[in-house]
Amino acid sequence: MTLRITNLGKHYGDAPVFENVTLAVEPGEFVAVVGESGVGKSTLLNCMAGLDSWDQGTVTHDGTDIGALDGEACALWRRRHVGFVFQAFHVLPHLDVAQNVSLPLMLLGQQQKDDGRVDHMLESVGLPGMGARLPQTLSGGQLQRVAIARALVHRPALLLADEPTGNLDPSTAAKVMELLIGQTREHGASLVLVTHSESAAARADRLLHLTAGGIRA
Repeated sequence: MTLRITNLGKHYGDAPVFENVTLAVEPGEFVAVVGESGVGKSTLLNCMAGLDSWDQGTVTHDGTDIGALDGEACALWRRRHVGFVFQAFHVLPHLDVAQNVSLPLMLLGQQQKDDGRVDHMLESVGLPGMGARLPQTLSGGQLQRVAIARALVHRPALLLADEPTGNLDPSTAAKVMELLIGQTREHGASLVLVTHSESAAARADRLLHLTAGGIRA
């Protein structure tokens, strides 16, 4: 399932955020996007997921024109095909770890323990037997592992990560990146990472620089 972005442009009022962004991300590929603060890296990720609108160009995934979908159809596409990992973990404090991880499956109407997938994901991210723990009992690194498990539990074709190691110390950040990349490879997902971390970007198959006028290698 290839993600294709063609001549994408985004404006806030009369002010352009970026223009003429064209790129393709192939299945199983890891692409890192870097650029100066304020150039619209997070906005570009949101456009890839259909969470933000754009003013010109197209975003397609496996031939589906994301911009042509209405709100309900886009939400359904996103639930089926996209996983998110953010700098802020967005783990729900009133749910235990297993319930947090199972949220994508529940939104898709699948069983919470569908073929043991939640337990398997927790084991895969190094949190075996911790499904009953509450988020406030976990460290920052453990919370990001929960977020990765949640992003991958429904086996999305496209994984979008926005500064996923920004709140972590260097040692924990390196372990989380190793886990994120390893799990992405195992699931055959495409990974697009927005980051300021040179060490994280260096792990990518391709490194792209976003500017106001487009994207360059």
